[in-house]
Formats: sequence, C-alpha cells, structure tokens
Amino acid sequence: MIETRTHAVPTRDGWSLSLHQSWDPARLREGRRPLLIVPGYGMNSFIFSYHPRGWSMEGWLVERGFEVFRVDLRAQGDSRFTGASAQASERFRLEDLALTDLGAAVDATLRHSRGGRDRVDVIGASLGGSLAFAHAVLEPEHRLGAIVAMGSPVRWVKIHPLLSLAFKSPALVGQIRLRGTRRLAELVLPPLARFTPWLLSVYMNPAITETAAAREMVRTVEDPNRFVNRQIARWINDRELFLRARDGRRVDVGAGLATLDVPLLCVVANGDGIVPVETARWPYDVIASRDRTLLRVGDTDVSLAHADLFVSNEAHRRVFEPLSAWLEARS
Repeated sequence: MIETRTHAVPTRDGWSLSLHQSWDPARLREGRRPLLIVPGYGMNSFIFSYHPRGWSMEGWLVERGFEVFRVDLRAQGDSRFTGASAQASERFRLEDLALTDLGAAVDATLRHSRGGRDRVDVIGASLGGSLAFAHAVLEPEHRLGAIVAMGSPVRWVKIHPLLSLAFKSPALVGQIRLRGTRRLAELVLPPLARFTPWLLSVYMNPAITETAAAREMVRTVEDPNRFVNRQIARWINDRELFLRARDGRRVDVGAGLATLDVPLLCVVANGDGIVPVETARWPYDVIASRDRTLLRVGDTDVSLAHADLFVSNEAHRRVFEPLSAWLEARS
C-alpha cells in the first residue's frame, strides 16, 4: 500500500512550498536515491499523481521501488506566500525558482527521505528540467544525482511559430496579468480536441490522450507569472538562457552545461510543438557527462506532443518504463 506525506517547506523569502512524498514500504528498494519531480511552467505537480488511464508517473515509480517526491514551487498547487506584501508574492524570477525553491526542495527531500542518501535524482518536466539544469550550473555545491529532462529547453535551436509570436514582445507579456487560466483550459480543451485537434496538437495529441478527463487534468494548470513571462520572452528572443548567480554574475546556463558532469536522460517527443526535438535534445548534445542517454519517443505511426510524455495512453510503455529502468541502473 502506498503511503503519502505532505511537507511544508519554508523559503528564506517568505514562501511555504508544498512537498508531496510517496512510497510503498513493501516495495521500497534499499540504497536508491530519492526522486524529486519538478513541474513545468504554468502548472503544478498534480498531474504526476494522476493519469486518465492507468498508473500515474508517481505511482509507476513507487510501484517499482522508488521513494518519490513532487514539489509545488512558489505560486503552484498548495504552496503559499506567508509574507506581508501581496505585491512581493508576484515579483519573482526564474532564479528564484531554480536556486531558492529547488534548493529548498532538494534539502527537504533529503531531510524527509527514508533512504539516508546525500543526493537526489531530479525528474524535470519542460521548464522543470530547465530549472534543474540551471540549479546544477548556478549552485556549485548542488546535491543533484542524476537529471531526467522531459522536453526541457535551454537553447532555443528551433521555436514553434505560435510560441515565437506569443512571446515576441518581452515588454508586452511582462505587463499582462493572467487570471482564470485553469477555468479557461477546462472550457476549451474538449471542443479543441473535437473540432480543431490540429491546434491542440502543439501541446497534446487527442488521438492518444483522454481529453474527456479535462476536468481532472486541468487541476494541474496555474496562472503564468508576468515577470517570469518577460524573462521567458527574452530567453526565446535571445535563444540563450542567461540567469543571475547568487553573487550577481550573469551566467550562460547553456555554456555551463558544457562543464556539467551529471548523468542525464534527455527525453524528447517527436511531435512536440512547445519544445521541438532540436531544442529538447540540445542539452544531450552539449552536456559534459559521459553518462548521457537520449530517449526519443514517438514514431511515424504515433506522434507524441509535449504533455503526452506523462498523460497519454502511450506514456507507460514509451516513457515510464524506459525512464524507470534508466534510473534503476543508476541507483
């Protein structure tokens, strides 16, 4: 039977992050590093504990003997701002997510883990993988073991035209406050899947994903942050990801990967319109680690898009199984 715990993780700048822990005492394998799942942008970690048909990613990994943590970073899920100023709660950057939040989540994972290990293996979905790369590059004393990056950009080698258009003006996107995104997603997902699947296919393939479960799946949707939107727009326009280290240095995260020696599983979806194959595989091509694996999912018969990596009917066979086998071999 799977046991679960939820931990409140304070940060030094007034946030209380939500860290969810799951394990099966009868299946937990001794000696394995704990796993930490980091969600992408505009989402929380709920979707990794849910699947419309079969095991969720979290459940699949617990079933195979892993102790799994998933984190809600600031402004995600059950995380809460405990400071006095509501305005301060909105003003954060990618650096806050990569250094402050992910650092606090890694420390808390090791503190609460039943395994007594000194490093954490991180599974980052989309921007979650980018944050893991940034953390490892910007934090000299990081405690990451292996990184699984699932459709995670660092250098934008190729950009979908719709994404390029949406983030064309950093100044404009930095001014727009978005509210009610989850409700909007719940309303538009079913008709998009039915009448204009070509438009939805940038993010999800309706032919292999149960879009009828929209009400459950959209629980993972969060309102994007306008200050992070502005950073992402600059990142897409510049193609390179530059972030500030703790000492104020402006660091090229992509260049840092060329010196990073961390085992990497780079997962790319053949039909991903959010992070195209050329962009998603770039970290695999440049990372210094000799222990690196490229997992390309999808083929001429079945196209997998961005979200299909963890919610599609194909995710168990094409993603969860090889992902768990790769982690087992490194534990």
